[in-house]
Amino acid sequence: MTSTQRSALTIAILTSFLAPFLISGVNIALPAIEKEFDLDAVALSWIVTSYLLSSAVFLLPIGKLADIRGQKTVFKGGIIIFTIATTLCGFAPNGMILILLRVVQGLGAAMTLTTSAPILVSVFPPAERGKVLGINVAAVYLGLSMGPFLGGFLTQYYGWRSIFIFCSPIGITAFLLVFFKLKTNLNARIPGLIDYAGVLFYSVGLIGVVYSSSNLNNPFGWPLLITGIIFLILFVIRCKKSTHPIFEITLFTRNRLFAFSNIAALINYSATFSLVFLLSLFLQKIKGCSPQQSGTILIAQPLMMTLLSPFAGKLSDKIEPRKLATAGMLISAIGLFMLSFIGQQTPIYLIVAILILMGIGFGIFSSPNMNTIMSSVEKKQLGIASGTSATMRVIGQMVSMMIATLIFSLYFNGTHIAEVDNTLFNSSIQLLFGISGLICLAGVYFSNSRGNLRM
Repeated sequence: MTSTQRSALTIAILTSFLAPFLISGVNIALPAIEKEFDLDAVALSWIVTSYLLSSAVFLLPIGKLADIRGQKTVFKGGIIIFTIATTLCGFAPNGMILILLRVVQGLGAAMTLTTSAPILVSVFPPAERGKVLGINVAAVYLGLSMGPFLGGFLTQYYGWRSIFIFCSPIGITAFLLVFFKLKTNLNARIPGLIDYAGVLFYSVGLIGVVYSSSNLNNPFGWPLLITGIIFLILFVIRCKKSTHPIFEITLFTRNRLFAFSNIAALINYSATFSLVFLLSLFLQKIKGCSPQQSGTILIAQPLMMTLLSPFAGKLSDKIEPRKLATAGMLISAIGLFMLSFIGQQTPIYLIVAILILMGIGFGIFSSPNMNTIMSSVEKKQLGIASGTSATMRVIGQMVSMMIATLIFSLYFNGTHIAEVDNTLFNSSIQLLFGISGLICLAGVYFSNSRGNLRM
């Protein structure tokens, strides 16, 4: 491995670790944040959703910008924004400021997420892509693994703010490495323009749909939802007509392998992302666990992802990725259906066993699926492919949280989670896991029907 390859892999690992660590760590800290800022269930969910929405809004235009301005330049800006916003989150005076800072944090995350995979793909040969992308995915799952455990520890002994402050030195280290050690031509620019009208349609549409999900009980909820859908339709029409679209519709209409792999990722994250959010609340409210105990239990799933992702990624260089990814999706669906029956009497060891099963499923799915996406396009489309893949992931995560927010708003109607009856809360959790299992089954079809990467 050359010095440039080693630097690129280290930088990708650090940045891939940070965002999921904060997501899963903050999930554990939500009851503590709710208590300090006096937030209801819907407002609390926006601590997570605001970050995801911001990332989703910016990922596509930034993927295009990175191709035009250079991957390395965009990456540098992203890590600076992310690190500053993360540090400030640790000093937020109220819930509204914290949500706004999470929006800025999402912008920085979008700038690093959409450029990390192209950096890796550009410096490693095709025969090693599955392996290094598997390592990169493992870093994501390591962040997810450490988030509940370390986040629970930090929250219990030093307060929830320490989670954000802990991440600042990691972000600074990543920036110094990319500035001084990453010697590549990733500042090479590809001629092109950004379609600002398309960006506007996409942003307004996505924000409208997501914000309306937590306000369907309000008079403006349904009109806002319809407006959001109309703007997303206008966005698709614009992409078809624009000479410089921020979203390559033709990649979906002419490249079945790329399209179905991205749809499979979208569905997988839509079904599984809210798992940690829901179980964190379940364990602390229904089972009476402390933040640290909850984090220790929840580490089971991402730990299995971390262990299996490099192996699955390497295996996908030799075995058809479709078969591995489909098996992983099916295992995840089974785990979700099992979780739809949990309750006060469910033993902790059974919850851990289900989480291990879910981790195996996701670990087998993700790396082969990402290998397929990045190997199904030309080199000049790597930025768009990475941005599209990251967008599918973040939109899937956001859809998962939207479903949870919608059910919470219908079940609890502005009540604080601590004040919700345990039986009612448990019923909402069971319903959400049942819905997620059905969504995951749909993903099995798209994963299996995508076609083969190697003919």
